[in-house]
This record gives sequence, C-alpha cells and structure tokens, in this order.
Amino acid sequence: MDLRTLPRPRAVGGGGRPESAEAVLVRHYRHLVGMAYLTLPADRGRHARVMAAHAVVQRALPVAGGKVAGQQGYDAVRARVLRGALRRRRWPGAVFPRVWGVRLFTPPDDADAELDARLAGLPAAARAGFAVQALDGLGRAEAAEALAWAGVEEPAEAARAGAELLGSLDGAGWPELPPGYDACTVHLRPGDLLRRRRRAFTAAAVAVALTATVLPMLASPRPGTGRTDGQPSAAQVVPPERRADGLWRTSARLGLDVWPARGELRDDAALVGRAVAAWQQAGPGTAAEPGSVPGPPVAVPQLLYAGRLDGASVVLLTDGRTLARYGDDPAAGGGPVLALAAAGESDVTAGAAVVLRRDGRGARYLLAPWVAAAATRRLDRPEEAERPLAFADGVTDPVPGTAVPGCPGPVLQLRSDPVVAEQHAFLLADLGGLAPAHLTYTPPPDAAAPARPPREAVGAQALRRWAAGACAVPEAGPGVRQLNLWEFADQKLPQNAGELAWACLRADRWDGSGSAAAAVLPPDGGLAERLARADGRACSRYEQDTVAQYRWRAPNGTPYLLVAASRRVARLTVTAQARRVDQAVPPTRTLALDNPGGGPSTVEAVTASGTRLRPIG
Repeated sequence: MDLRTLPRPRAVGGGGRPESAEAVLVRHYRHLVGMAYLTLPADRGRHARVMAAHAVVQRALPVAGGKVAGQQGYDAVRARVLRGALRRRRWPGAVFPRVWGVRLFTPPDDADAELDARLAGLPAAARAGFAVQALDGLGRAEAAEALAWAGVEEPAEAARAGAELLGSLDGAGWPELPPGYDACTVHLRPGDLLRRRRRAFTAAAVAVALTATVLPMLASPRPGTGRTDGQPSAAQVVPPERRADGLWRTSARLGLDVWPARGELRDDAALVGRAVAAWQQAGPGTAAEPGSVPGPPVAVPQLLYAGRLDGASVVLLTDGRTLARYGDDPAAGGGPVLALAAAGESDVTAGAAVVLRRDGRGARYLLAPWVAAAATRRLDRPEEAERPLAFADGVTDPVPGTAVPGCPGPVLQLRSDPVVAEQHAFLLADLGGLAPAHLTYTPPPDAAAPARPPREAVGAQALRRWAAGACAVPEAGPGVRQLNLWEFADQKLPQNAGELAWACLRADRWDGSGSAAAAVLPPDGGLAERLARADGRACSRYEQDTVAQYRWRAPNGTPYLLVAASRRVARLTVTAQARRVDQAVPPTRTLALDNPGGGPSTVEAVTASGTRLRPIG
C-alpha cells in the first residue's frame, strides 16, 4: 500500500457543512480500516486481522443517523474505531463481513514481518498511539488526547510508546509505511478445500434441521410481551462507552462528552444494560422534556453515572444530543422509569449539573468533574451569602426547595477547578428538568466601551437584578438551557422618584429556539413587572437592539409614558393619544412624556443602520 493514496483527513472550519456520520466513515473508510488493522493484535492471522479491521470500522457507525462537521466529525469516528479495536469484543446481534472458501491477506514482506513483531510486543493502547501518529501525523500531545477520547487509561504513556516505535523506523510516517497494512487491498487464496468438501453434506443436513427449528422460534413472541419485533434485551445491547477519568483535564472542549463514568454501580453490567435497553425501546410514550426526541439514542450511549441513591438505582446516559435518566425505585412501585432531556452543545457551565433524583428532601445533582466547590443560594435574598453544599464523587447532598411557578427554583453556585479557569464561579437554576439552566447577566451599556457580552451572575449588581427580575423571565421550565437578564437602559424618574432599570430577559432552549420578555425593575428593589413576551430571537446575539414602553404614575399622580431603547437606536417615534414625539435619541436613550392620554400608544425605533424596531410582543 502506498499511503500517499489515502486521503488525509481535512480540517474543516466551524463553517464546514455538516454531513452524516456514515458519510464521514465512507469517505475515510480505507484510512480507518488501516488504523484498525495497525491497532489490532499483530500476532493473529492476517485473514482474521483483515476481517476484524473491517468489522471494527463498520460497527463504528452510530446506531442511528446524526450530523457531524469537519475535523470534529472525523475525530469522533476515529475515536469509535480505536475504541472498537482496543475492546476486541463481539457485539450480540451485529452483522459483520464474512467470506467463505477463500482466505484474505495483505501482501507481506520482510519489513512487514519486522514491524509486526515489534507491534506484537506492544500493548494495544501503544499500537493505537503508533497508528494515529503514523497515519494522521499527530504529535504526541494530540495523539494522547485522541487516545483519551478513545478511552485509553494512560494516553500519554501510550502516545510516548507509539512515538518511540515510529521514531525507530527511520522517521517512517504517512508516506513511508510498508505496503502490507492496507486491509482494503488484499490477496486471496483458497482455504482448506478437502475439509470444506467433507463438511458439505453435513452442512446440508444441518440447514434442513435449522430451518425446521429456528423459523418457529423466530415467530414466537418474547415471554411476557406478546411481541415479535426483536426489541433488545439487557444482555443484547451494545455496552455504553466510557471516557477516561482525566480526559476533561486535557480536552480543549468541555461538556458532557468528557465526563467520566461515576457511581458505585458503574460496573454493574446488568443494571446498565437494562438502562440502555430501556432507552433503545423509547418511543412516543416515553417521558421527554421539551426539545428532546422521545426515541432511541442516535449513537452508542456514553455512561455518566450508575449508582444507588436512597434505595433507588439510577443510571445516567447521553448520546451527545440527549440525556437519559433511568431510575428503578422498588419502594415507589410502578417499575423502572426513563426520562429524556435535550442536552446538545453542553459546555463548561450549561449542563454542568444533572438532576439524579428528586424526593421529599429535595434534588440531588451529579456535578461536572471540573466543579471544585458547590453552594446553594437564595435568589430572592441577594444580600445573603451562599451556603456550602457537600458532594462526594460528584453527587450532592439533597438541595431542598421548589420553584414558584414561572420563577427559577433552587440555585446552585458552582466554582470551576483552576485547571479550567481561575476563580470562575457561575449560577445554575433548577427549572424542574434534568439539566438546570445557566443564569447570566448583561450590565447596562457604557457609551465609551463596546457592547458587553453576558457575564456570570455572581456579582452584587447581578444578584440584585436577578432578585428583582427572576419571576419576569419569559419561561422557566424544563428544556431551557440559559437565562440572561440584559439591563439595556437605566432611567432617572421624574420628580426624583429614583432610577428605573429596563431589562430584556431571554430564555434560550437546548434545541436552539428561545423567547424574550421586556421588564422594568422598580427603584425600590421590588419585583420586576413584565411588559410583554414573545418567542423568537429578540435580545439574543442575533438581535441586539430593542425598545420598550411603560406607563408610570409619579408620586404626585401625574401619568407618564416612559420609553427606553438599546445603545444602537438612533431615533424614536412615539405616538400617544395626546402627544407625539419624533426625535433623535437623547444620550440617556430614554424619554418621559407626561400626560400622554389614556388611549393606546405606539413606539418605533430606528437604529443607526436603518433597521426599524417595535417593542417586544
């Protein structure tokens, strides 16, 4: 094989078009089969090694479809191939390549025999380290990360051993590997012809017997189900994947996909198998939060947790798009319960905690491995200090409290390990679903500085604003990924009545949709008043301009129509029953029109670029 004929995986930027996992696998099939061939044990026969390499790559395709993009898509498929080659495990029910009557082998030469001997002396992880560095041209650090994604326990050591072997081959790498490792370009020769002929008559008789025996069995329903659809049992399911314990420390991307498997029952194959089987049988009747799909996993699940909490067995899985929580509480009766929730694009904050169990004492969470400290906080009492929350192996003590309808519930204040970010604290609010929502705050604009992005809502001002505005959020329920309070303007009220804060509160859901609400926060620290709400992308990074109106009565009884706009608004047109104003926006970006009349009023804003805006709703 001339490895120069193999397409080197292309690094595609973030704008690359997504493609199916199958397309990625097919496009790099020859390359991936060669990688599996190098990783598999070198002391087995070449026929068995060729067939195993193809089997490993073909079973690396996720259970269902999915979209991947560019280099990240190739990386994901490569990790699955390496993981399969390292496991060397048969999967019940899988159909792999089979040949009869011939033996397949790659054309060997003396150099191949020498390399095979050296590969046979290496552990499987080191062979994988050699493969990724030889075929993909990775450096040792990159190779170690790729091996960690594939589940290697000591990826750095495996990468070092692979690099040493590669370096000893006179620098042989991508173009110079011997030709005997292309498992897609093989020679054929006959097998044992005489033995196969002797078995021909026996095989015919066995085929007749099997036909008479197996067909009735295939038509029989499974015991206790009355079904013949072949749904997987716990013993037949594909074992879930696991991540190396320290992967999050070296990965450039943090999210659920780098969580290690935790819990004292994570090695309980029967329990985990039941959980995976339950998910594979999920359908329209399965409990699914908004934004999630009530169906089987789109890829081989990853195990996040399996343990026993308060007498109940709990298993937590993810397929990269969905969280699945399987619970079996004999004391509660009713049998096992499966719940699904959307969890795509999780990161260091969103998805940093998952609800394992709720009962009368409160909720217990599984925290991300990078969480170094945890506490609870009363969102309605910003002056109170947070209360430390104990957790062991990522599992917290029960957190009491429930949310008032329409308001964020119990709030966790978490602090990341310094490996992730120095002194990084953030808030998560329980909204009744599996994954709490990330709370952020965008401070009012500074005319002398660029627009401010959302920041963690842990500062004094942020806590005060959230104390007032929490119950004005556009939605507060399962499926919400992030809640942001954007204080887009502050207004001095007439008659020295204090300062009114204008806010746009946004809820972003896990499925990419969202909603927004305009609100005013009174000067006395009272609760915010929500003015309007609408679905869409208002007050998001894609619509960063807004305008709002509010009727207010001064202490002496004079009615006012108050108007506020965001920083890029250049002109305001306000039409009320008794007043009409069409003017450039003042430096404060606010207006106060006294005695506007009791009828309806309209407000239109124009940005500096000419975009016309109306209030939300």
